[in-house]
Parts: sequence; structure tokens; C-alpha cells
Amino acid sequence: MDYKLILNTLLDFNKKGIIVVDTNANIVYMVDKNEIIFKAESKYAVGKNILDIFDDVTMEDSSIYKVINTGKPIMNRIRTFSTMKGSRNVAVTSILPIFKDNEMIGAIEIFEDINNSKKLSDMITEDTSGNLEYMPNGTKFTLNDIIGNCEGIQELKKKIFQIADSRSSVLIYGETGTGKELVAQSIHNSSFKRRRKSFVAQNCAAIPGNLLESILFGTTEGSFTGAKEKPGLFELADGGTLFLDEINSMDMDLQSKLLRVLQEGVIRRVGGKKTTSVDVRIIASTNTPPHEAVEQGKIREDLYYRLNVIPIKVLPLRERKTDLKILTEYFIDYYNKVLMKDVKNISQECIVKFMEYDWPGNVREFKFTIENAMNFVDGNKIHLCNIPERIKNMKTIPDQDLYEDKTLVSGSLKDAISQIETRMIVSALNKLNGNKTKAASLLDIPRQSLNNKIKKYNIVGDFKTKNR
Repeated sequence: MDYKLILNTLLDFNKKGIIVVDTNANIVYMVDKNEIIFKAESKYAVGKNILDIFDDVTMEDSSIYKVINTGKPIMNRIRTFSTMKGSRNVAVTSILPIFKDNEMIGAIEIFEDINNSKKLSDMITEDTSGNLEYMPNGTKFTLNDIIGNCEGIQELKKKIFQIADSRSSVLIYGETGTGKELVAQSIHNSSFKRRRKSFVAQNCAAIPGNLLESILFGTTEGSFTGAKEKPGLFELADGGTLFLDEINSMDMDLQSKLLRVLQEGVIRRVGGKKTTSVDVRIIASTNTPPHEAVEQGKIREDLYYRLNVIPIKVLPLRERKTDLKILTEYFIDYYNKVLMKDVKNISQECIVKFMEYDWPGNVREFKFTIENAMNFVDGNKIHLCNIPERIKNMKTIPDQDLYEDKTLVSGSLKDAISQIETRMIVSALNKLNGNKTKAASLLDIPRQSLNNKIKKYNIVGDFKTKNR
């Protein structure tokens, strides 16, 4: 009999998760198919110490260590914790010692989602503020806060997890409002090595160059009038991550000093003589294409190569409009809590307008659009009259054959998106005589994505000439 199969079947049925550890509290086995504990694949946890997995837990206050040290079980404990990906969960846990021949060989912790324990619901007060609080390391966001199901977002999440524990520098490119700092914080919080240390962010465009140098490297007393001994951001971020937003706005001379830190791993405070070693991972970002910033003389070429070891592009919202459904649901849920509303859905007319709009402010603009609408909604459904004028009164795309069928799209939000995408693709192919390369350019998507959608929606036809 396969006892592991029996155990997995039992856990699936009861919607529970388990962690099995050895006497050193290292994880040797884990089952969490219902994402109670990690919201990540179990394989990433095996081999890690329990203290690497759960934030803000020390050996002294760890329940698993207490069971290992005392040999006594801890039963039905309500626990709020942050996991390896930063998700915050509430669960009922029981921890049992494991003995073999009267000798302890480890312990097993059983988790049950608090939502499945209605009898304990009165013991929990749900926070409905909807406000994100800063975690001890100075961050608000984790990988779970990157919302989207499109291929580009899934690839982004995969890349973040792959490079989270690397020492290599990262250069993030994305338009304003795409969530570059969200990505930077997600990298930091996905790292086993750095997530307990500080995440320090600095917008390079917000401060003059001479002052920014003092902020980054620190000052020594008397180095200039009024200067005091003060650590800079590099020292404050030691062991963690320093995020330099809008690096293309940094003074060129200061960029050369930054390059030296990246190469040598040492800093010297302004006015000081002593050098200090620092272990800081640099994540930089720019809202213009990095190669253009180099060509325009806004980023030193040598610094660009040093920062661009791991390049990450954050897609603009217009290139991932299939995510509008999940983003709409996410922000409606979020603002239901913040604004104490009970909105359930949104009208098809709004969906059409959302799909036609280019969202120059990207996800940030979309978020505040939903917030705006929910302030004016009367009832449990967002209607066209509730959305901002700039979107509601926007002129439709002038291409007359884009909506040859003038009837409103119907069905679910997913169906509506599929219908609109199909019409736009057919329209582009007709306009460009079936040239897929030009059609992809017009639609502002990669040609491979266009081919995938043509196959997905079973789009066939001569399109005035043969497709190519």
C-alpha cells in the first residue's frame, strides 16, 4: 500500500496542508495543493529550514522548535503568518512530534485554512480596511500582488522567482504606472537570502545630484556646513536591496560613482576617507527604453551594461488587455473593502469602453478609474454613467470595419474580450491585406502572440490576399 498516496488523498479531501521537518527543523516533506501555506510549488520549500520559510519567526518563538525541544504537541493554535512569497494567511495549526523507537526524529505541522473552520470564526476579527501596511523590511508588495493571467505576466512572475536569490543587478523598464516598484519589491520578497533585510527605494529624479550623493553614500561630520555623521542608503540597505527608480535622471558623475560601488562593493561617505564594504543588490528602473537612454546620454554606457545583467520589461496595460477581467475583479474587491461597498459586477458597455481605451497611465490609471466609478455607483453594478468622462466620451476607433456587427458584445466578460479581440484582429488583417507582421505592429503585440490568437479564436479567411 502506498501510504504517501493515502496521505495525499486524505489531505486533498480535508483541504489541509502539512509540513514535515527533521530534528533540525529542515523541511523534508510538504503537501499544500490548496495553497493554504505557500501559494507556491512545494518543491521550493523542501530542504529549507522552517525559519527560512516563515517571516518574523525566531528559533525562540517558533512552535515547531518548541515541539522538537520538548517532545510535546501543540494543538489547535490560530496563527497569522507571512509565507515565502509574502502572502498573509490565517490558519489553525497543530504540531505533533514524530517518534521512532522512543527517539524523536522530527515533527509534523498540520494546517487548515481558517475559512474552513467556521466554528472558530468568532475568534477572528477580519481587517476590512483594504489598506496595505508596510512589512518590517520596508515593503508593501509581493509576487501575489502582480495581478494578471496573460502569458507576459506569467513569464514575468516566473522570471522573478528564478532570479530572486541572484546577486546580479536588475534593470526594469516600464512605462509610468506599469508597476516597476511592485516588481522590484516582489524580487526582494521572493528572495530567501534578502527578504528579511531592508528594501530601500530612492527616486533619482526627485533630488538634485549633489544632495542625492549624500543620501546614497552618507556624510561625515564637517564634510560641509551642517553635515553630521550619517549613514547613506547603501549602508541602510546592507544585506538587502536598493531600488533606484528613474536611474536615467541621475547625474552622470554620480553614475560613475555608482558604477564603482557595483564593481568593488565598497562605499565612502561624502567627506570621509574610510571605505566600507556593503552587500547590496541593486535594482534600477527607467520609464524610457534603456538603449534609448544610453543613446540620449542619460545613462552611461558602462553603467548600462553593469545594471542590465538581468533586464525585465513590464508590459503596458494596452498590451495585456486580456487581463482587464481579473484586474476589474481585483480592484472591485479591493475598493469594496476600502469604500464599504457591495459591488458585484460591471456592465458590458463599460467593458467595451475599457477595451477600446489605450490606458496611457497603465494599471495605475485603471486602478483609480475603478475607484472613481465605485464612488458614484448606486447599487451593486458599475454602469457606463459611473466611469470617468474621458473614457465614457472617448471616440471609438475610426476603422469602420472594426465593429461591422454593431450589436453589443454579449455573454461573460471573458466572452466579451474574446469577441472584441477577434474583431480587432480581423479588422487589422483586412486593412493590411493579410500581412501578419504589419497587423501585429498595428495591434502593438508580438507577431507570435498574433499567431497564437488567430489559432485560439480559429480566425480563417483570405483577408483580401493570402495571409503571410
